[in-house]
Amino acid sequence: MAEAKPMSVPAGATGVLVLASGDVIWGRGFGAEGQAVGEVCFHTAMTGYQEIMTDPSFAGQIINFTFPHIGNVGANPDDVEADAPHALGMIVREDVTEPSNFRSTEHLDVWMKKHARIGLSGIDTRALTRRIRGGGAPNGVIAHSASGEFDIPLLLQMAREWPGLEGMDLAIAVTTETHYGWEGGVWRLGAGYRSSHQVDTVDARRPHVVAIDYGSKHNIFRNLVKAGAEVTVLPAQATFEQAMAFNPDGFFLSNGPGDPAATAEYAVPVIRQMLDSGKPVFGICLGHQLMALAVGAQTSKMFQGHRGANHPVKRLSDGAVEITSMNHGFAVLSETLPANARETHVSLFDGSNAGFELTDRPAFAVQYHPEASPGPQDSLYLFERFVGMLRG
Repeated sequence: MAEAKPMSVPAGATGVLVLASGDVIWGRGFGAEGQAVGEVCFHTAMTGYQEIMTDPSFAGQIINFTFPHIGNVGANPDDVEADAPHALGMIVREDVTEPSNFRSTEHLDVWMKKHARIGLSGIDTRALTRRIRGGGAPNGVIAHSASGEFDIPLLLQMAREWPGLEGMDLAIAVTTETHYGWEGGVWRLGAGYRSSHQVDTVDARRPHVVAIDYGSKHNIFRNLVKAGAEVTVLPAQATFEQAMAFNPDGFFLSNGPGDPAATAEYAVPVIRQMLDSGKPVFGICLGHQLMALAVGAQTSKMFQGHRGANHPVKRLSDGAVEITSMNHGFAVLSETLPANARETHVSLFDGSNAGFELTDRPAFAVQYHPEASPGPQDSLYLFERFVGMLRG
């Protein structure tokens, strides 16, 4: 097994990425000082770095941004998808500059320090992306020390001893601790977030959705509200009886991090009861994978995963192509879907499953994030389809 190299710290280096392979990549640290170990992945979105960092689906991961100018629009309290960042750190090409945007309230460096997240700049992010594409997403440690002092052998040991995401249930670490009613509406420039009571609906009664939070982004709930639903959010380990106590018209299974097979141990029995209830069920991302496991399909760890805001997906019903926002490192194996599960969407990058629906129950799921924050809005119709099923 390769040893870490080089051992000496280059002049001016205050940050480092140490991979389990023994590769050492030097850069300039920003944000919080310290070290964090996780899976190194790349993300191709050109906008929305603050939303990406706060997406709970990135728990346990260090994000290598392929877009070179990260941080140039600063940070603000609106562009977040959770109360705090869940990604462990960020790797960027250019040094973070002073923000140039009228919505900015603070420098990205300050925001990263405030939330104890580590940044690393001055990295050839294209080369690192090619490495991940060729060798898969590696385990690694990102570290920042203003003094430039690092214990490379210790960091290498941390990277090699970290067990990896396969077999890891992370939904339990990022889910809500208690149930609550979602009140926030969608964001509008100049108006901020409207409350759910200010969002127009088709009729006076808003169908009630119980959403299971496996690590959901806030914008998921905002778009359910925009589509006309009332939303109650429950923790990942909520029982079917607890969900039914709210007398819902249907169930929503959110996105989230980790290995779906691990989360399935407590989630799948509940999802099966939801499906058997005859009420509509809609799942996305991890929720899509969990629904697939609930009907007898299988999932597997992907070589490099799908993470970006530009992923083309073919809708099999009419051949239309949706540009989607994706963030997942596990996938549903299409060939394992049962006879009552019809594939509805496929990735045009690698042909992997991107959606299915059940033919004998009102349930469907997609692998991507249809709310797209950040990203395209080609798939917002799925929220309207789901709420239409609830009204029906």
